Amino acid sequence: MPWKLIGRRVDVRSTATMVQVFLDGDLVKTHVALEQGKRTDRTDYPPEKIAFQMRTPIWCRTQASEIGDACRTVVDQLLEVNALYRLRAAQGILGLKKKYGDARLEAACARAITAGDPSYRTIKGILIAGTETDPEPESSGDAGAAAFLHGPKRLFASVAPSETADELHDDQVHGEAEGSI
Repeated sequence: MPWKLIGRRVDVRSTATMVQVFLDGDLVKTHVALEQGKRTDRTDYPPEKIAFQMRTPIWCRTQASEIGDACRTVVDQLLEVNALYRLRAAQGILGLKKKYGDARLEAACARAITAGDPSYRTIKGILIAGTETDPEPESSGDAGAAAFLHGPKRLFASVAPSETADELHDDQVHGEAEGSI
């Protein structure tokens, strides 16, 4: 049925060789009858559904190339394995172009690749936060070692006499009590 007839009352005539659809006595569609299964004429879909079905992996790669190298890399990685299963994610990334533009999407894709998580969710989060052009954080050179959480003043100094036990955190109170025993 043509999508414009959704919700309308139609008459259908079925024979051994064809199916005809009538609206107010006028023939609007003819299909060859099938013994089993179904056949859909793509022209019966609304325009937005036709456009969605035309967004194949090849279309995604072409669109990504027009945006930039980082976007193409992300789309290629998504479609490398299980392309049809991950096609919707690739289409979603390309859909972000409408709201954020080519330059921001390309920068967000590059940022996601650098972060090691080039997924739709990460790229969208980067764009929403507006962090696609933020500089990379400087490395502290500690290779991921645990941080000293009390600060440098507390590292070598004892508790100042002006501080009371109420002002100290529980871990500080217990740590000092254990140290004085």
